Amino acid sequence: MVALPAPTVQPRVRWPTDIVVPLMIFVAFGALPLVAGFGAKAYILALFGRIMIFAIAAIALDLLIGYGGLISFGHAAFVGLGAYAVGILSAHGITDALIALPIALVAAALFGLATGAVCLRTRGVYFIMITLAFSQMVFFTASSLAPYGGDDGLTVASRNTIAGFAVMRDEQSFYYVVFGFLVASYLLCRALIASRFGRVFRGARENAARVASLGYNVFRYQLVAYVIAGAFGGVSGFLLANATEFVSPAYMSWQRSGELVIMVLMGGLGTLYGAILGAAAFVLAEEWLSGLTEHWKMIFGPLLILIVLFARGGLVGAAGRLSRAKL
Repeated sequence: MVALPAPTVQPRVRWPTDIVVPLMIFVAFGALPLVAGFGAKAYILALFGRIMIFAIAAIALDLLIGYGGLISFGHAAFVGLGAYAVGILSAHGITDALIALPIALVAAALFGLATGAVCLRTRGVYFIMITLAFSQMVFFTASSLAPYGGDDGLTVASRNTIAGFAVMRDEQSFYYVVFGFLVASYLLCRALIASRFGRVFRGARENAARVASLGYNVFRYQLVAYVIAGAFGGVSGFLLANATEFVSPAYMSWQRSGELVIMVLMGGLGTLYGAILGAAAFVLAEEWLSGLTEHWKMIFGPLLILIVLFARGGLVGAAGRLSRAKL
């Protein structure tokens, strides 16, 4: 008998998680307006639009915490500056995004440059406290701006136009504008981390002295990353002001900064897409629990403690352990 050759077994192709999961997230966000129920479509678009706006700020914060080891507790200041750029310009009759967005970016980036030059000369808890201090300075400054609402905030007359076209005033169109900013923010941060700059930045987190001994100016790399993260926070604020058509000092309070840190922790540090999942989990939990009771934070607090204790690595880490357990 002639022995037949054994059938060839094709190896199973396994796609990297950091490609598949973000792709699934973006496909889900992109398809949401197409499958949302007509009766609740406006509510769903507003809810998930808010998730994506906070996800942009959370991605920027994850860039600092997850990859740089820089635990900032004042990231909401950048969001507030971006929002106030829209509100103040609107109060003076300037409502075009081609003007408001660059000003929001520049304001947040300059604040990041000025404060980062001071904050990054400290480490550990001192860095946390000084970022919080600068954020509170901006918060109280905004609260004292009586011509722009002060503590009561400022109503934005209408959403920004784009080159004179009222694209963002349609709910679905605005949703896709936010979606586009989210995808761009994720891809830019991912490219930054994968670049030579990102390798030096990550290396400084592990051993700054060793990276400095190789001839790299660690302070300069960290300052650039801090400014970039601040600029993305400004983008988030620009979108938040347009989404709510309202700006308030509460956007830059320490509580908001804490919420952004929680989003990053819930999703998983150092993943970028985990920040998106964390923002979604936080906003959806807030929406659900606030519908049950006005004291929803008393329920959410213990839940967060359980996540930190038993879901190390956040949702991404828990999902990874679950998938390995099934294999």
